[in-house]
Amino acid sequence: MKTIVFDSGPVISLAMNNLLWTLPELKKRFLGEFLFSKDVRKELVDRPLNTKKFKFEALQILNLIEHGTLKEHKGDLSKKTRILMELANNMFYAKGRPLTLVQEAEMESLALAVDIGAQAYVVDERTTRQMIENPQKLAKLLSRKLKTDVAYNGKAYRDFQKEIGKIEVLRSVDLMVIAYELGILDVYLYDPKLKKELLEGIIWGLKLSGCSISFEEINDIMKLEGLK
Repeated sequence: MKTIVFDSGPVISLAMNNLLWTLPELKKRFLGEFLFSKDVRKELVDRPLNTKKFKFEALQILNLIEHGTLKEHKGDLSKKTRILMELANNMFYAKGRPLTLVQEAEMESLALAVDIGAQAYVVDERTTRQMIENPQKLAKLLSRKLKTDVAYNGKAYRDFQKEIGKIEVLRSVDLMVIAYELGILDVYLYDPKLKKELLEGIIWGLKLSGCSISFEEINDIMKLEGLK
């Protein structure tokens, strides 16, 4: 069975932009399962349900869970999660001290994706994504952000890569570009001339909700879709 594993961030970004309804449609076309880990459930449902601000988003997400669009993985991922956290939080050093960059829920999601051999891991947070794809670039970004030299631990990264193997990383933006290409988002197109505004509006909405995407990447997407 094909699977895609979701971190909490992309689901929250979709909820904040009224785009959760696209997930059942994407799942139908994917012909597989959309999974999340136990810690991610806490961030998506359990904690928000006890707040006033995010209760409604949590109820919408819970509805997707109850209808089987999103499914919680019940297995024990603690050992793999601890290994990934230890490596990830010792991959970069500033002033001789390791930088704590990732939290348990993120690494539990990644551990789940690795454990089941998922087709993709969906995460909006830039640090985790670049830690997987481009740690050298992340080191430079951290140096600028912290205004100090950040050392990159090559051995920790190599060990990290051995643990995770090859895995495709997607963001909420990438999912919505796919939805756009499949025509799922055409319900918003009362005027076909507004395709550019539709895709651009969704991408920027997700970016401003926490999805990490650069101006250059946005321009590249618009060019690839023939909208720029």
